[in-house]
Amino acid sequence: MGTTVPKSIREEHEELHQDLARATRQPGAVGEAAREVARVLHPHFVAEEEYALPPLGLLSAVARGEMPSGADQIIAMSEHLREELPRMLDEHRAIAAALDGLIEAAKREGQAEVVHFAEKLKLHAKTEEEVLYPATLILGEVLRRRGFKA
Repeated sequence: MGTTVPKSIREEHEELHQDLARATRQPGAVGEAAREVARVLHPHFVAEEEYALPPLGLLSAVARGEMPSGADQIIAMSEHLREELPRMLDEHRAIAAALDGLIEAAKREGQAEVVHFAEKLKLHAKTEEEVLYPATLILGEVLRRRGFKA
């Protein structure tokens, strides 16, 4: 077993990246606003895929009571997320602000698909805040309580 971002999350990230890439190629205000979203989003996605989300690849195994190899890595990633969480949440606020600008521009230009994408990305960020990040933190704590160390 390895610590990798679960396939469902990885595919969702890829789809969001593809949708954003399409929006950045739009002319005018929509493209400009999308490029701003990409600017603030890219380093955030890199951090997520480095330490915030890979532990979730072992969540099901741990929930089944299995003792996964790589538990020390999961704990270390969880601790890193705990330390970085305030910054990650600040980045979510900056991403949301950029997405609001994109939504506004897309509405003005009648680009409903771009509005839909931006709203989908905002929902994804909320899911991370309310479910995924807490799951990573709890997973690290569960493993620590089972006697693993970072």
